[in-house]
Amino acid sequence: MEFGLQFSRMEFPQLRDMAQMAEGLGYQLLTVPDHIVMEGPERQYDPNQIVYDAMIQAAVLAEATKTSRIGHLVLCNLFRHPAITAQALATLDQLSNGRLVVGIGTGWTETEFRMTGIPFPDITTRLRMLDESLACMQSLWTKERTTFAGEFYRFEDAILCPKPVQAHLPVLLGGGGKGLLRVAAKYADYLNIIPDSGKPGYIALANIAKLTDDSFRTKIRFLREEAGRQARDGGKIQISNFVFTLVLTDSPEATRATAEGMAPMFNTTPEGVLRSPMSLVGTPEECIEELRRRRREWDVTQVLFTFPGEESARRLAEQVLPHVE
Repeated sequence: MEFGLQFSRMEFPQLRDMAQMAEGLGYQLLTVPDHIVMEGPERQYDPNQIVYDAMIQAAVLAEATKTSRIGHLVLCNLFRHPAITAQALATLDQLSNGRLVVGIGTGWTETEFRMTGIPFPDITTRLRMLDESLACMQSLWTKERTTFAGEFYRFEDAILCPKPVQAHLPVLLGGGGKGLLRVAAKYADYLNIIPDSGKPGYIALANIAKLTDDSFRTKIRFLREEAGRQARDGGKIQISNFVFTLVLTDSPEATRATAEGMAPMFNTTPEGVLRSPMSLVGTPEECIEELRRRRREWDVTQVLFTFPGEESARRLAEQVLPHVE
């Protein structure tokens, strides 16, 4: 199983330091988000919170590390034309000597689009745009010239030089709705399943509550079946789990108390919190067993954590992750 960290809200010296620390601890994938505003559940955000450009942050990760893969969780397709995205990502793959993972999605934070005037079409349109964008970028990365006449994008004998180092740039798609799962079935090497925020345009607590043990498995089954309908081997698409909340406890009693405290926010029971894809709560021994269960029952091969702070990142890497395999 592969483990990674998602960094955000950091000045560049700290980002470099934490990336090097994470690599030294054995985290295999380091990512940053792509936002203008870092919005939490129910449209909450701090207007004074720092949010740097995602491509430059990924370049910092690439320069700070030697072996960990780097990327985004995930790029917003609407922020850039696919020609520009393709060039930036090929550049990052060159800079990292072939360590890039292409994380991308439709974009979901309606607040960012309302603030800036960037068009924010309905989710069905955004999904069609993402589909076309992926087709164009994969062509630019692999073919000498790209000609494409689509609903949203047009290319005529377009070139991209240099190409990425990797002959195939691995694609990680993030989302949770059926439309995104259909696009993932067509293009993804990894699917990172999160609560469905694309249609509402924000993270709704009600949708967080809907991402349960059962619904996570249902989404995976749908992905596998849809891939088969598109003549792809769905079993080869790797399942990625993003843990938004990590709490390492010192006793089973503390685990129970923490789960009881979190249950109202997740609109579930303490048992539901402990099995939620959104969280990992427990003693190191309990977390080891839960991660093993996710691998066994969900077919998860990659787990990414919101950076929980240096102390917790170290404890997780030293006391939990080496014992999951």
